[in-house]
Amino acid sequence: MNRSLPPLNALRAFEAAARLHSYTAAAHELGVTQGAVSRQIQVLESWLACKLFVRSRQGVQTTAAAQELCAQATAWFDQIERATQRIKAPPSSRQLRVKLPPTFAIQWLVPRLARFHALHPEIEVQITTAHQRTDWDKEDVDVSIRSEADSAVGPEAIRLFPETLIPVCAPSLLRSGPKIRSARDLLRHDLLCSTNRPDDWPQWFAAAGIDNPQRQAGLQFENAALAYQAAANGLGVMIALMPLVSDALSEGRLTCPLRQSVQLPRGYYLTLSPLRPPSAVVRHFRDWLCQEAQT
Repeated sequence: MNRSLPPLNALRAFEAAARLHSYTAAAHELGVTQGAVSRQIQVLESWLACKLFVRSRQGVQTTAAAQELCAQATAWFDQIERATQRIKAPPSSRQLRVKLPPTFAIQWLVPRLARFHALHPEIEVQITTAHQRTDWDKEDVDVSIRSEADSAVGPEAIRLFPETLIPVCAPSLLRSGPKIRSARDLLRHDLLCSTNRPDDWPQWFAAAGIDNPQRQAGLQFENAALAYQAAANGLGVMIALMPLVSDALSEGRLTCPLRQSVQLPRGYYLTLSPLRPPSAVVRHFRDWLCQEAQT
């Protein structure tokens, strides 16, 4: 294959100058003189037969063509850097990088990590929390855990458990607040939920035979872990995901006032990095996590 590529040193000098909006800053980053950067950009402009920068009182300004080329060049250099770093400095054989939603980490994984550490004290676990899907090409992640619709996951994903909705509250709320004998009794309480899951209460009430319930204003939290804590503190009734409150229920910090539950067509899924075969560390964590989920 014949490739018609621009001079790579010139492209590198251009990308730095365009990204930093300065020949001087580009020269400092590349460890060369400002004159060398200027000459390399002239080489690239000659090769492209177009101007890439114009001078103004504010310094050098990129042209429209330069802005488009800079965006592409920056992405290319980033990809090359990530690829070479993976080859040059492969991750430690003892290191495990896990990405998962913050509430799942707080409510479910972290309370169980001591058991994994007891089994594998040599493994260093690094946890990153985020709601966004993992970009395997850009993020250094070995294992990803996400809430996904059952119909949206691929065959490589491992289902940990389904999403089952139940109402939970502090035992003290049942003693001091209005009695809860039916789903309608909940409408006399403050109802807690996460802003990331606005449909949980409506779906639960619909399953209980109550459409469009006329309920008093509740409390909404951006982070569901805060809503679970608010429920444990007696602020109201939370619509919870069963796996995330199992510990609090067994320990008596929360209780389920009604038996009505709703299983959603969703679940928490485990996915391993598709960029490399799973290491022994990843396999250990995968097997342990699946066992914990079954338990």
